[in-house]
Amino acid sequence: MSQPENLKSLLESVANGTISPDTAFESLKDLAYESVGEFAKIDHHRHLRTGFPEVIWGPGKTPEQIAQIMEVMRHRTSVVMATRIQPDVYSILQKKVRGLQYFELARICAIIPHEIQPRFTGEIGIVSAGTADLPVAEEAAITAQLYGFRVQRLWDVGVAGIHRLLNNRHLLNSASVLIVVAGMEGALPSVVAGLADCPVIAVPTSIGYGASFGGLAPLLTMLNSCAAGIGVVNIDNGFGAAVLAGQILRTSEKLRLSSET
Repeated sequence: MSQPENLKSLLESVANGTISPDTAFESLKDLAYESVGEFAKIDHHRHLRTGFPEVIWGPGKTPEQIAQIMEVMRHRTSVVMATRIQPDVYSILQKKVRGLQYFELARICAIIPHEIQPRFTGEIGIVSAGTADLPVAEEAAITAQLYGFRVQRLWDVGVAGIHRLLNNRHLLNSASVLIVVAGMEGALPSVVAGLADCPVIAVPTSIGYGASFGGLAPLLTMLNSCAAGIGVVNIDNGFGAAVLAGQILRTSEKLRLSSET
């Protein structure tokens, strides 16, 4: 059951006398946030405020801490996700967390329903310049899918072989939002934005030779793009790009629904 459904069910139970106000108060104490040991405070209200639940950042946490946080969150939200989880960490987590799924290329662990149906109109197109950029691109793709968005992937179409991109113009045209992931010199988002009629979210990656400076070179290229309509997220931040694309589609749907009423 999702957080809004939990809250509505709780209020209905008080209204019909199924539970007492005192019992409801005890439940509501942890609705805003809930402490996990001495190391974490889970923001249960985030989904209500922003439309997206809190996500666990894996690096810097022990497998035991991640497992404890997941067990607390699984009772409050339908999808529990942890990012940047390496295979050795997952091998420990799967023994501690029931029903855990692992998306190895995206480095994401998640507790999810048996099947996630798309809940929003529109499609997020995710374009990757090179094969080495795929972990970041897949992080964006899996995040978007787990949040209920339709995703179309287009891999290995960097500017060094521009015909590969041009041969797939139909995929660019069908997308409502495009996420473009590129390392090296980071030119691909500018090219895509010059062809597409939708918002483009550029994701620089840390892939490249020495003068790439760990992704700084493509980041600066994307920030200085001559193509209009590009937003840029941080280096390797596929997760953030997916959330931004999702917010764009959710806002579009809210505007559509409000115009129909």
